[in-house]
Amino acid sequence: MTANPVIALYLALGVIILAARVGGGLARRFGQPRVLGELIVGVLLGPSLIDLLHASAFGLRAAHLEETVIELAELGVLLLMFKVGLDVHLDELLQVGRAALVAGVAGALLPVVLALPALLAFGYDWRPALFAGVTLAATSVSISAQVLLELGVLKTRVGSALLATALIDDVVAILLVSLTMAVTGPAQRADPAQLTLIMLRMFVYIGGAVAVAWWIVPRLMERLENYPNLVQSYGIPAIGLVIALLFGWSAEYLGGVAAITGAFIAGVGLSRGREAVKRQVDGAVNSIAYAFLVPVFFVSIGLEIDLGAFSPGALPLAAVVLGLAVAAKVIDCGLGARLAGFTNRESLQLGVCMISRGEVGLIIASLGLSARVFRADEPLFATLFLVILLTTVLTPPLVRRAFQVAVEPETVAQEAAPYG
Repeated sequence: MTANPVIALYLALGVIILAARVGGGLARRFGQPRVLGELIVGVLLGPSLIDLLHASAFGLRAAHLEETVIELAELGVLLLMFKVGLDVHLDELLQVGRAALVAGVAGALLPVVLALPALLAFGYDWRPALFAGVTLAATSVSISAQVLLELGVLKTRVGSALLATALIDDVVAILLVSLTMAVTGPAQRADPAQLTLIMLRMFVYIGGAVAVAWWIVPRLMERLENYPNLVQSYGIPAIGLVIALLFGWSAEYLGGVAAITGAFIAGVGLSRGREAVKRQVDGAVNSIAYAFLVPVFFVSIGLEIDLGAFSPGALPLAAVVLGLAVAAKVIDCGLGARLAGFTNRESLQLGVCMISRGEVGLIIASLGLSARVFRADEPLFATLFLVILLTTVLTPPLVRRAFQVAVEPETVAQEAAPYG
């Protein structure tokens, strides 16, 4: 066996990308979004069955292999949200601002309100019950956004509302995580001054990032076109990727919000620039993300799941938590959209799009584990992982079902994203 650890990475990535293409192709053959096949392939390649990243037969027990794959997956979701931002315009998001505000706040709070008493009824302490509710407050917009891209309806009013709602939901969820970790920590009480600073930091960053993306980024890219020595040989796409990465870094480091939020804001800013610049950046992102990093991201969600750790005795708990996870988003986000003037169908579509917890839910659950609010060997933690997986896997077909009346098959084929 070779001593070079990168050889194991070559094999692992080759298997992941090939399996993703096969799984995605099979999903499309049966009329389902490609991401559904990739999520299922990830579960099969994970510890639930094959345990690819720890297989010794092919020399895959290299140090840090799993961490490297996860880091590439995080880069993939960052580029995915950057791409989503490139395909929308901020003025379109502002047109659905009221619906997004109501649906985003309500959709983040209701899972906590429902999960806390339900888990207390199962005999859990209020701390893990509260953190479980906060875990369910998260939404993984990348899953639904990709499905809407495949369906060719991302630029509709519901698509714009989804992106704006997810942005608000992300902010509220992170605030809830910060508050929950403060009240469930060793001191068991929050410092009001510290919590105020956390909230102020987030809002100041988002406001500043939107301003920079709106005013500075488009002008910067236009100015760079005047320097041919700098922008030749894919210079414009390279600068676009640099902007996405810097916004992703600043989101977490400076603002305390998710990196994908910063990348999305960067994409929206670049979408306001010249069409020629946007096409160059968009083409490069498509090639890098959809051929390489985005499949790694979707498969990696399944690689994190070990269904063998789930006890059959926890099925009633899992059924209750799954029901709450789905109902909370559909009812509250849908009701919020309806109160803001959306039709019944649009409200239902938005609620369904918000079901997936994906990587955001996994991150929050892992925070609870590291803070010792959960234990890895207890049913609640395994249940949360199972519910996160199921909401992620169920979302693509549910979204497709919710939109199938409004989207004709030939339109889907023509307008689907390159990834589809």
